[in-house]
Amino acid sequence: MSEKASLLQQTSAPDPAALEREIAGLIVQALNLDIDPRDISPEAPLYGEGLGLDSIDILEVALVVSKQYGIQLRADSEENGEIFRSLRHFARYVAAQRMK
Repeated sequence: MSEKASLLQQTSAPDPAALEREIAGLIVQALNLDIDPRDISPEAPLYGEGLGLDSIDILEVALVVSKQYGIQLRADSEENGEIFRSLRHFARYVAAQRMK
């Protein structure tokens, strides 16, 4: 493989499904949940029904994800409802922030 092709692979966007699985694993690990990360539906709500996280859980997840991916998540952001709407939305946000 040429050096240029290798560089292009490194800078291309990660596989969205792989990022969702990775973040699901971080959520389970950060919150010490007794579920398999693969059992978290990408479309299920993270708050309340669905995964059942509360605001403290979301803060813990945000801290772990911020450290892992080097992105900023603010507790007072008006976008948090949309960012944390589901695992899929959260993964899309993380991917977009990493590309900046």
